[in-house]
Amino acid sequence: MIKKYLNINILVTSLIFSNPGLEIAEQIENRPQPKDMKSILEMNLINKKGKQRKSSLKSFIKDGGKKQIAWFLSPADDKGIGFLKIEHDKKDDEMRIYLPAFKKVRRISSKKKSDSFMGSDLSYEDMSNRDINENIYNMLGNEIINDQDYYILEIKPKKSTNSEYSKHVAWINKSNTLPFKEESYDKSDKLLKQKYFHFTKIDDYYVIDTMKVFNVQKNHNTILTFKDIKINSNINDDIFQEKNLKRIIY
Repeated sequence: MIKKYLNINILVTSLIFSNPGLEIAEQIENRPQPKDMKSILEMNLINKKGKQRKSSLKSFIKDGGKKQIAWFLSPADDKGIGFLKIEHDKKDDEMRIYLPAFKKVRRISSKKKSDSFMGSDLSYEDMSNRDINENIYNMLGNEIINDQDYYILEIKPKKSTNSEYSKHVAWINKSNTLPFKEESYDKSDKLLKQKYFHFTKIDDYYVIDTMKVFNVQKNHNTILTFKDIKINSNINDDIFQEKNLKRIIY
């Protein structure tokens, strides 16, 4: 009889403390990723009237996106603009942008992380990885889309993060833990952005090749396309320095 009660207590305890949403988030975080990635990033901004503005950037990424440096190649009036991001575990992330017209490097403070990156529908916050410890994860259910089975995962930033969002709802593919789409809500719990992701497989890794962001409230689109992707090319840590913002490294 004692053993029976003991087993019941273990079962109840496991049910109380299990968190399927957090378990999915951990699977996503532990998904294998290449050590680094080089690419040409094409960015297309489309306003509510259908007018387009196209840019291209050279991008170097390392450590799962925790380090990134990029330079605008076109259009001509943006050429040479540089962006540097270095994420830290125990202090604020570093973000800097170099504006050649002013010959100055501008630091992006944590208070400005909701600002748009170069007029796109991506904020500086969108360009950072989410720290699993700074969010609350809840499983909302499942959905089948185009014969693919998805978890529906709610992600709520903790108040201490000072996020521009109240929550995100993400559709995560059960077979490979890749995101298919995500809805992001503003502080008033109104839908702000819809994001769609597409990945390609290179060697043993799934690497993003397209990202579409639609700002519902502004009726504005941003389409990001990654081309000439190269992975595991041993990018040197020394590249991710402020001094390198002023020159394009090929």
